[in-house]
Amino acid sequence: MTSGTSSGMKQTGQKNLMFFSGRAYPELAEEVASHLGVRTTPTALRDFANGEIYARYLESVRGCDAFVMQSHTGPINKWIMEQLIMVDALKRASAKRITVIMPFFGYARQDKKGRGREPITARLMADMFKTAGADRLMSIDLHTSQIQGFFDGPVDHLFAMPVLVNYLRDKLDLETTTIVSPDTGRVRLSERWADTLGTPLAFIHKRRDLDVANQVTVNEVVGKVRGRTCVLIDDMIDTAGTICKAADALYEQGATNVLVAATHAVFSDPAVDRLKNSRVSEVIVTNTLPLAEDKRFDKLTVLSIAPLIARAITEVFSDGSVTSLFEGDS
Repeated sequence: MTSGTSSGMKQTGQKNLMFFSGRAYPELAEEVASHLGVRTTPTALRDFANGEIYARYLESVRGCDAFVMQSHTGPINKWIMEQLIMVDALKRASAKRITVIMPFFGYARQDKKGRGREPITARLMADMFKTAGADRLMSIDLHTSQIQGFFDGPVDHLFAMPVLVNYLRDKLDLETTTIVSPDTGRVRLSERWADTLGTPLAFIHKRRDLDVANQVTVNEVVGKVRGRTCVLIDDMIDTAGTICKAADALYEQGATNVLVAATHAVFSDPAVDRLKNSRVSEVIVTNTLPLAEDKRFDKLTVLSIAPLIARAITEVFSDGSVTSLFEGDS
C-alpha cells in the first residue's frame, strides 16, 4: 500500500481510500485519520436557516473506497440525518464503495417489538442507510447482535472488550474478581469477558417498568460476589440508573469493590450525578461518543477506540479479516 492523494491512500492501480467525517465528533475522526496515515477529506457541511443540512465534497470521490464516520451523539437526529446526506452525496458522486462507520449505533435499543404498536427503529436505521447508498456498516458493541441481520449487506461488528480488558487486567487481582452482568440481556457479553479474564460470572435479575422509561427494579444477585471485586459490564451507560442500582445490590451482597466498564458513555442526565455519588470506585468507558467537560468526573477513565476503528478500516480496505482483530470472536 502506497501513499496516494492528499486526503487518502491508494493501492497502486487499484484502490483509493478516502475518509470522511461529519460534524458530530471531529476529534475522534482526526484521531482515526492519524492512525490510518491519511487526513479527513475536506467537506463543506453547513446548516440552512431552517435547519436543513448541506453537504459537498471539495475533492473528487469518483471510484474511491469511502469510509464516512459519524458519532450518533446529541442532537442525535441531526447527526444521523447529516450522515445520511453525506452517504447520498458520495453515491451521487460515484464513490465505488461506501462504508458507514457509526461507533455508536443510534436507536439500537428498539431492536424488537416488546409490545404492540411499537416501532423497530434499529431496522429503520439500517433501511435508511441502505437506501441512502451504504454498501457496508461498521459499529462497535451493538446493543444486540441481531441488528447485524437488519442490514442487507456486510456489517462489521467491532468489540471494545480488548481495549477495556487490557486496561483492567493490570488493575485487578483476577483471583478475587467476578465479572457481573447488570441484567440477563448482557450475560453473553459478560461470559466473553469472564472467559477472557478467567474469572467467575454473576448476573443481576431485574425488572423494568414498561410504562416509565429508565426505571429499573433490581431483584437479586445470582453468583459469587461476597468478598470480591466486581466488574459490571454493559454496552452503554445512559442515565446510569441500572448500573448504580446494580452496584448497590452487589455491595449489599458483600462485594468489597465495584468497578464499571462500558463502551458507550451516553451519560444523559442525571447519569453524571448518579455516578459521582455512587459507591462505584471507577467508571471505565471508551470515546465512541464525545464527552463535554461537565460530563467528566474524578472516577471516570476514558480509553481511545480510534486505533481499533483504524485497524478495522485497514482490514476492510485491504480485503483482510476484521474477525482476526478479535481472535475469531466477531
